[in-house]
Amino acid sequence: MAILNKIRQRSLFLILVIALALFSFVLADLFKNSSGFSSSSQNIVATINGVDIKRDEFMNKVENAQRQYGNSMSSTQAMNNVWDQEVRNAVFDTQYNDLGLTVERDYIRSLLEKSLSGFEEFKNDLGLFDENKLNEFIANLKAIQPETTLLNGSPINYAAWTNFEANVAATGKEQMYTSMVKAGLVGTLADGEQNYKLENDKVDIKFIQIPFSSIPDSTITVTKSDVKKYINEHKEKYEVEESRDMYFVKFSEEPSLEDEAAVKDELLALIAGKEDNLTTTTVDETEIGFKETNDEQTFLAENSAMKLFDSYLFKSALPATVADSVFKLQVGDIYGPYKDGNAYIATKLIASKQIADSAKVRHILIPYVGATRADALVTKSNEEAKKTADSIYKVVKRNRSKFDRLLDLSSDKVSNEKKGVIEFAYSDSFAPEFRDFSFGNRVGALDVVKTSFGYHIIEILSQGTLQKAVKVGNLALPIEPSEKTIDDVYSKTSKFEIAVLDGVFQDVAKENGYSVKPVSNIKVLDETIPGLGAQRAMIRWAFEDNIEVGSVKRFNIQGGGYAVAVITSVNEAGLMTTEKASVTALPAIRKEKKAALIKERISGSTLEEVTVSEGQPIKTALAVNMKNPTLSGAGREPYIIGAAFGLKEGGTSGILTGNLGMYMVNVTKITNAAELPSYQAAANRVGSSKVNAVSSTLFSALKDAAEINDNRATFY
Repeated sequence: MAILNKIRQRSLFLILVIALALFSFVLADLFKNSSGFSSSSQNIVATINGVDIKRDEFMNKVENAQRQYGNSMSSTQAMNNVWDQEVRNAVFDTQYNDLGLTVERDYIRSLLEKSLSGFEEFKNDLGLFDENKLNEFIANLKAIQPETTLLNGSPINYAAWTNFEANVAATGKEQMYTSMVKAGLVGTLADGEQNYKLENDKVDIKFIQIPFSSIPDSTITVTKSDVKKYINEHKEKYEVEESRDMYFVKFSEEPSLEDEAAVKDELLALIAGKEDNLTTTTVDETEIGFKETNDEQTFLAENSAMKLFDSYLFKSALPATVADSVFKLQVGDIYGPYKDGNAYIATKLIASKQIADSAKVRHILIPYVGATRADALVTKSNEEAKKTADSIYKVVKRNRSKFDRLLDLSSDKVSNEKKGVIEFAYSDSFAPEFRDFSFGNRVGALDVVKTSFGYHIIEILSQGTLQKAVKVGNLALPIEPSEKTIDDVYSKTSKFEIAVLDGVFQDVAKENGYSVKPVSNIKVLDETIPGLGAQRAMIRWAFEDNIEVGSVKRFNIQGGGYAVAVITSVNEAGLMTTEKASVTALPAIRKEKKAALIKERISGSTLEEVTVSEGQPIKTALAVNMKNPTLSGAGREPYIIGAAFGLKEGGTSGILTGNLGMYMVNVTKITNAAELPSYQAAANRVGSSKVNAVSSTLFSALKDAAEINDNRATFY
């Protein structure tokens, strides 16, 4: 009680202490993230040429991209796609604003017409683009938003349409801007004359090459200071982004041999079934197995990883490894268990019959609202479409010659061009109901068949060769790691993670027989780690503020299991380290040192003197030009050939440094190109070359000149 009284007496003091502690915690977090006082700065993904890209807008676009592409694109890939488009738009918008370049509504409409002219939804009876149909389509989209309708077979809503229009407008502006740039690029007569002479001025030369390879690399000493000096002299080659290097050990949750055996035993038990003696009653209950059941569909739905494919298959459609064995079975017999990939399978022959391998039919398709691929102009309900199909069926049944006259009612424009005729193999991907009717009835059969596309009036015209086909059921159980195996993997991972905190990563891995994988040059916005797949969590961790060489952490991996990673190098943005630069710097430095050695030891001033002192032959190159600066027997040497063109006929150069060695050149003949009465044709070729380069180089040049502050790593 005394303690409680003291607490009551000091309650105000305690409240103040707690409040100050909480406030200091908030302050510490804000100071740790210096942008904490500025909510606006936390909402900026990037700034490009002074224009902010807001986080919410950017994330909405990323989400739309993911919805559009589904599982075929990861979140990081979607983010990068949106980023590339945002950068492109911002870079070009800067140019448009400087020029006052805009596109008006009429121009956008003309661009839309070009983009959509091939879409059936916007064609009139003459097959021409109809702007009224476009207006109706847009109005309908707006009225039903946020619901979707189909455009050229793909779902689209009003928001997606407005994005499409914006992209068309952006493309139009970019085309206008690019055309303006191209219009300013011409080849002058001076350009034409120069290019003509580069191609047609020729020299014949004699030369000696002293290859750099004549001096062994082992005789050349390159120091760390040499590499550092070379890096500083060639900074543009060795500027790098911030990156990380790491090692990792992978612990996969893979099934053991015991796990495989247990799955196989379980499958055998399901095949045989079992008898349970119920002690609470006097009745024995038997659980029917896969072998004895007559309801394979339900059995597989309840017990198998593979559902029943309720259709007949030709031998060619079965896996080659089991096809022969399955085709030898009697109805009711089972082949297996056999291992197929990561599963054990038992295949039961359910039925067998002769089926034509192909069919030729003709049909009329009446779609309804909501049917697969029904375009936006379809207005019939399910019931109305059925009523129309039944009416057509009655007319055709009475007089089949009227089939062709009724094709105008069909929405299948492709088959309509062939009088409604479709020829297809049994194995082709067709609506199941359509295929079942076409192969399950005799030639001449006519009926109304409903599929997901609508109501078909189908007539069977002919059928191909009869072949044996089988219906099979596959009882499949995945081979997965057991709880014991999963626990063992976790235990191994945890022990390794703890051990490397106090030991050398590679040594601990070697002691335990684990394979260490190195990964180099990881960038802050990378998504994947070679050997692990998508690992954004690991990459984000590698770039946290407190990360240093030796930092260790465990991560979950795709497919089950873990990876334990250690940081081996923290590479700041700027000049590459001497160790990393050595890969490309060492050959270049050796080349410089070899060039100096060769130049120093050569005393002769003529080809004859040098060939004696160096033991290298005098070679000849005829009709050499500067447009294609290649020396026969030596390779591509633009500097050497350029030097030769700077000599007079009969002149001899000093010792020259080339790509592959040191050279001495003697010009034996100069052949100047014949003067042309006009260089306009050559000038036109130069101009065309410049214009052709615009499409591939313009954006890159503008992007390189742009000011881009990329903060995506803060959010992704």
